[in-house]
Amino acid sequence: MMNLYSGTTCPFSHRCRFVLYEKGMDFQIIDVDLYNKPEDIAVMNPYNRVPVLVERDLILYESNIINEYIDERFPHPQLMPADPVMRARARLMLCTFERDLFEHVKALEAGKEKPSEKARTLISEQLIQLSTIFTRTKHMLGDDFTMLDVAIAPLLWRLDHYGIKLGKTAAPLMKYAERIFSRPAFIEALTPSEKVMRK
Repeated sequence: MMNLYSGTTCPFSHRCRFVLYEKGMDFQIIDVDLYNKPEDIAVMNPYNRVPVLVERDLILYESNIINEYIDERFPHPQLMPADPVMRARARLMLCTFERDLFEHVKALEAGKEKPSEKARTLISEQLIQLSTIFTRTKHMLGDDFTMLDVAIAPLLWRLDHYGIKLGKTAAPLMKYAERIFSRPAFIEALTPSEKVMRK
């Protein structure tokens, strides 16, 4: 059985929980207090961060790596595109999300005012640009729900919590977000602490 060491408010852990529930497989989630982590985490992950996935003698960290492993190990429903070109594009977009969006989440989580304000502005600008995609497509890569939708969903869920306001220009993005939030796997993946993050 897979064990996922998961932070109850961690957006990266949220991604992995979402994929596990989407796959409907047998797994166990071990909740980790981010402010009082057990020593095991530093032993399993040299960066002392969650999520960490353990399956027999395999230990993985970094949410995108964990999620790709789960997707390849349990291919139904497939979340990375089957076509190599589309899969490469998806990986490139995942990399862009990390650098242009989730890199700034660290500043918001740290809670210092000046870096947080800058992070809010940068995230808002990127999300407003992304919004135009959803005037043409249902999901990030077209009609199919993919790993890209999984990757961005925890950030969209936390917009109120992080104090990010997008305005009317982002209406297509917010309609898209509601579609993702209504997925049964997304709802199941939410921890009690995450449920209260959205007004």
